[in-house]
Amino acid sequence: MTTKTVAVIEGEGASPEAVRPVVELIDSMKLGIEWAYPPVGELGEKKHDSIFPEEAKEIIDSADTTFFGSASGKATLALLHLRWGRQTFANMRPTRWIPGYHSNLADPDGIDFVIVRENLEDMYLMAEGDVGNLAPLDLLSPLHRKKVHELGNGKFAIKVITEERTKQVAKFAFELAQRRKSAGYPGKVTVSSKYNMLPQSDGLFRDVACEVGKGYSDIECETIIVDNLAHQLVVAPKSFDVILLPNLYGDILSDESAGLVGGLGLAPSGSFGDDYAYFEPVHGTAPDIVGQNIINPTATLLSATMMLDYLGFKDEASAVDRSMEAVYAKGQVLTPDQGGNASATDFISAVKGELG
Repeated sequence: MTTKTVAVIEGEGASPEAVRPVVELIDSMKLGIEWAYPPVGELGEKKHDSIFPEEAKEIIDSADTTFFGSASGKATLALLHLRWGRQTFANMRPTRWIPGYHSNLADPDGIDFVIVRENLEDMYLMAEGDVGNLAPLDLLSPLHRKKVHELGNGKFAIKVITEERTKQVAKFAFELAQRRKSAGYPGKVTVSSKYNMLPQSDGLFRDVACEVGKGYSDIECETIIVDNLAHQLVVAPKSFDVILLPNLYGDILSDESAGLVGGLGLAPSGSFGDDYAYFEPVHGTAPDIVGQNIINPTATLLSATMMLDYLGFKDEASAVDRSMEAVYAKGQVLTPDQGGNASATDFISAVKGELG
C-alpha cells in the first residue's frame, strides 16, 4: 500500500472540534495515511514568529493533499496559498439531500447536483480603487451616458474573465458530468452568468464554456441567466446536474444551495488544480459555539470522503458515506442544527459504529 500524506489545518473557532474527530475516524480505517500538521496561524507565530512560515508551505506542497477546516483569521494566509499559490482553479460544491437532513423544503427528496465554481478570477482579484482613478481609461457607461470616472465619489472593483481559466473550469465541469452520467445521473451541464448585462465578460464565460461543451457530445449543455438560476434553484432544484458558474456567482449560489437541503453544516467542498487539490467544509468558524462540541461535523466528514476519493480510496469513501447516511436515517444521534442534541464527537462515533 502506497502511503499518502495529508496536510491537516484544523482551522479556527469551533472548526477543530469537527476536524479532529473526522481525522480520528479516517485514521481508524488504517488506510496508510500519514497526517502532517503545518504550523500556520497562531501555531506558526509561536514556533516561527510567522502566521505562514516556510515550514508550513513546504509541508503543504510536499503533501498529496490538504484537509482544511474553516478559518477567518490568521490561518487564512495558508488558504490563499492553497488556492492562488497552488492554482486550484475549480471549486466543486456538491448539494445532496439524504433522508434525515432537516430541510425547510416540503419535498427535498431527489436534490442531487454539483456547483462547479471558477476559483481564481472574476471579482476575486482584490483589484479595487477610487472611481476617479479610472479617468485615464476614459471609459464610457452607455447606460449613464457619461464617463465612468465622472459618476461621483466612490470605489470600483475589477472583474476579469479569461479564456484560459474558463476553458480549464469548463473542461472540469464537463468531465465531472461524464463521470456522473456513468453513475446514472442525467449528464447535463448548466452554464450560467449575467451575460445579458455583461455581454463581454460574462458573455465570454458562457461562450467559451459552450464551445468546450461541443467536445462532449454525450453531455447536454444549457445556458441560463444567473438571476433566473437563483430562482430555479428554489422552485426546481431537482432539474440540475452540474452547474458551472464564475467565481462570485458560484460563491453566493452554493450557499443558497446548501440552504435547500439543511444548511451549511452539510456542505462540503473540494478545490482542484492541475496537480493539487484541497478539501474543506463550506461553513465558517462558528465562534458563537466554540468549546461546546456541538458543531455539525457532516460537512467536514463529506469533505473528507471527497478527499479519500481523490486519493484513490473510492470504496472506503463510499463506505463512510453509507455509514453517515445510516446515522441520519436513524435520526437518533444528530447535532442541534439538525434537530438533535448530540455532540460532534457523538455523531462521528455513531458513524464509526455504522462503519464497523
